[in-house]
Amino acid sequence: MAYPFFFFFLSFVSFFFSWGNFRYGPIFRTSIVGQPVVVSTDADFNFRVFQQEGNAFQIWYTESLFQIIGKQSVLAHHGGFHKYLKSLTFKLVSPEALREKLIYEMDASTQESLSSWSKLGKLDAKDGTSELVFKYAAKKMLGYEESKDQQKLRDSYKAFMDGLISFPLNIPGTPFHACLQGRKKAMKVIHDIFEKKRSGNDTSKDFVDHLLEQIEKEDTILNEEIARDLVFLFLFAAHETTSTALTVALRYLDGHPRVMAELKREHENILKMRETEGSAISWKEYKSMTFTHMVINETLRLANITPGILRKVVKEVEVKGYTIPAGWTVMVCPSTVHLDPNVYENPHEFNPWRWEGKELHMGSKNFMAFAGGTRLCVGADYAKVQMSIFLHYLVTKYTWRVTNGAERIRTPTGICYPKGLHMEISENK
Repeated sequence: MAYPFFFFFLSFVSFFFSWGNFRYGPIFRTSIVGQPVVVSTDADFNFRVFQQEGNAFQIWYTESLFQIIGKQSVLAHHGGFHKYLKSLTFKLVSPEALREKLIYEMDASTQESLSSWSKLGKLDAKDGTSELVFKYAAKKMLGYEESKDQQKLRDSYKAFMDGLISFPLNIPGTPFHACLQGRKKAMKVIHDIFEKKRSGNDTSKDFVDHLLEQIEKEDTILNEEIARDLVFLFLFAAHETTSTALTVALRYLDGHPRVMAELKREHENILKMRETEGSAISWKEYKSMTFTHMVINETLRLANITPGILRKVVKEVEVKGYTIPAGWTVMVCPSTVHLDPNVYENPHEFNPWRWEGKELHMGSKNFMAFAGGTRLCVGADYAKVQMSIFLHYLVTKYTWRVTNGAERIRTPTGICYPKGLHMEISENK
């Protein structure tokens, strides 16, 4: 048994997992704010939890977190309705959509953003990648362009993110209050866009139009509140996780010249094989980026945005000689599996070659960067395509280096650089 203080747990979540694993083994019982919780750093049990979603286990979050992400969020729903909501977003980011359209749109948007970076010369990598990813996602989902709008949607999301894991005290000046205000402002922008679409004053076609079509069907099970929450959460997930992963990739690449050289070689070969100079990245070229995919896998393994995922036990389960009663909570910890020396040799080392020749399936028991089971992230391929395009242009068209950012910490919402990750970048002549 272990009874860590709740806010110690929030502040030092990764250390807590490692300490608990060392002292009690890969599956141990603890208590968080008086509630019994089984913490699992065991790959087999983690995989089982995800595979039995909706049967023995059910997604669970605190009331304060639902207050932040929305009570009608896709995360709040289960079974058939969750599957339906997931299918709506999957249509936007399916392999077909990526291959036929999104890859070319991402290409143009990424080139435009990197060009603006080079004009600045110096920037914070997290701010830059966040703007790059958010700009495309917001335009694709909402037809939103920040330069043309008075309301700063990305600023609202930043306030939301900064207070996402904080003490739920809703008074002015607290991170939790700022988080709720950020959500409120973002939802106001999303609401206004829905209204504009309904009035016919916006003729552009995007994800919101698709949702409105679903709402207006006679036999619909979708309403506008759920649709707006779906947009809010998907836009958050689409930009925050990818921008964090890209920032971590920049830091690792800067410190590993051999990896950088191999990455550059792969992308220069793509340019040499291209029939039309200056054309956008094709799907065939993307699929040929073998080493790039290895770099991305290794980045995701080490960055692992979510250190702990909660599930409620809905019926008693037996695991490795232990009984977990119904009503208890299980916390699955993929990050500890990603850093397990029994699974990965020298796990703290950035080594993309460890993925060489390996057939990787998203949501496999030893690699859960995108969760697993019925909750496997629908945007996994979307994120990997966007990261690949970014790396292609970064290593073939620009000279860059990280100037500051050695200090990094892992928070409950992922890796961050307290003093920023500053970089210099210039376009090759």
